[in-house]
Amino acid sequence: MNKAYLNWSSGKDSALSLYYSRESSEYKVEKLLTTINKDVGRVTMHGVRKELLLRQAESIGLPIQIVELGGDTSMEAYNLKMKEATNILIRENFSHSIFGDIFLEDLKLYREEQLEKIGLIPVFPLWNKNTGNLISEFIDLGFKAIVVCTNSRFLDDSFCGKIIDNQFVKDLPESVDPCGENGEFHTFVFDGPVFKFPVNFEVGEKITRSYKPAKNDDDNCFKDDQKTWDTEFCFCDLIPK
Repeated sequence: MNKAYLNWSSGKDSALSLYYSRESSEYKVEKLLTTINKDVGRVTMHGVRKELLLRQAESIGLPIQIVELGGDTSMEAYNLKMKEATNILIRENFSHSIFGDIFLEDLKLYREEQLEKIGLIPVFPLWNKNTGNLISEFIDLGFKAIVVCTNSRFLDDSFCGKIIDNQFVKDLPESVDPCGENGEFHTFVFDGPVFKFPVNFEVGEKITRSYKPAKNDDDNCFKDDQKTWDTEFCFCDLIPK
């Protein structure tokens, strides 16, 4: 079996990718890799506290390698940090890198190009699968997740803090992807078939944050696409129990 690490976001797509990978006889996932915004001690984009991330890894039963990034990290600095992280993984004889991407072609191409430079092979277990079917499968398998971030351009704040279930999917506007693949929402997975025990938390306050594009806007690694900058997000804080 190929020795693989999984790019762990703390959310549903990476959890389902881990499930698929463990069901496969081709890969053996032996580590998680996650980026953290070091300025606030939270998972990038998702806003989940580092302590909850570590509890996820403990329940999954895998070591986790954390890459710390500043909130204003440029694309150049991001690539350098990721190269440092992947060099460690290569020295540990990892050969494959698993992602939860579903249909974002530009992102997939970027990952493939970056990993090809250093000799790692990218794997996309969810690629081109129907997102409606994927979210149904996620729920039917017994995964439990909560929405921790919503993009105000796509969803109102009432969706932030909701549990991912069939009713949640029905309530989504038709323009929103069922898996939030366009960045409409992000999740935190706290139970399911890849966990040995649930990750317990209390739901804290919801906060709406507005952001301005960085001065070096074209070189900001957190920019979602090349044409627009989403400026307002609602975050639901989760407090470890």
